[in-house]
Amino acid sequence: MELHDVWFVLIAVLWIGYFFLEGFDFGVGVLTKLLARDRTERRVLINTIGPVWDGNEVWLLTAGGATFAAFPEWYATLFSGFYLPLLIILVCLIIRGVAFEYRAKRPEERWQANWEHAIFWTSLIPAFLWGVAFGNIVRGVKIDKDFEYVGNFWDLLNPYALLGGLVTLTLFTFHGAVFTALKTVGDIRTRARRTALAVGLVAAVAALGFLIWTQADHGDGGSLAAMIVAVVALVGALGAVKLGREGWSFALSGLTIVAAVAMLFLTLFPNVMPSSLNADWSLTVSNASSSPYTLKIMTWCAGIATPIVLLYQSWTYWVFRKRIGTHHIADAAH
Repeated sequence: MELHDVWFVLIAVLWIGYFFLEGFDFGVGVLTKLLARDRTERRVLINTIGPVWDGNEVWLLTAGGATFAAFPEWYATLFSGFYLPLLIILVCLIIRGVAFEYRAKRPEERWQANWEHAIFWTSLIPAFLWGVAFGNIVRGVKIDKDFEYVGNFWDLLNPYALLGGLVTLTLFTFHGAVFTALKTVGDIRTRARRTALAVGLVAAVAALGFLIWTQADHGDGGSLAAMIVAVVALVGALGAVKLGREGWSFALSGLTIVAAVAMLFLTLFPNVMPSSLNADWSLTVSNASSSPYTLKIMTWCAGIATPIVLLYQSWTYWVFRKRIGTHHIADAAH
């Protein structure tokens, strides 16, 4: 296996990790409006992800940096062609981080309500747009012989990509509802289970349609195996929610995301960004990669830094593993 193939796999792993982790905290952000009934319950939801949301975004930063260094042609074409949706995602992530930090800085109800609205929308919009972006990458976009994107923003809003956005939005919300049930106690935990079942059924229908469409147009044996794993895991997650087994349900909903994203990358390889105009103009792991020397240096750096990141992030989740409820929220917290 060549180093550019190795880095394609590593970047896929980074995106899988990002969607697994950021997926549930996007979902929790959406649930601050769909599940929480008052300010105290919204505070409980925010507190479930408070210690971990910023660490989850490290996976996105690393994936972007790795793409820039390992596949500069891919990075350049992707960020020029998808400039507007990626800019919207970036602005949402900035506002979202500020909202988490500033919500409790003042006690006024209007102040906190405004930041809660911001948390909801800046969780929902990226959760949808990531699916649209990856749907277009898999489907193929208008890339010319100079590896430049020659389409426009409206070309990105095609039925396949929009269905991909619906899948990520509903799947992340389901993942977040399961995480909420896993991390809370009392009535909010019970309602989180019911919400997970309702959203999970919608996610299952949308995901099944999207994965079958993907397999029919771009799939092979490897992607078919990943699709089967994703579908079985999602059904198992719904069954575990019904039985009140939140731990198993969270593991299986996470496996659904892992398998679904893996399927997308399996359908891509050896392309990194297919051209819908001419297959010969597609960006591949070979024509979009950096020099072998650059990839070799990156491999050594990744081998040293990655275990450290995994250790400190695992430690964070272990320290903040206990359940919380409304009785843990003091009146002064508002």
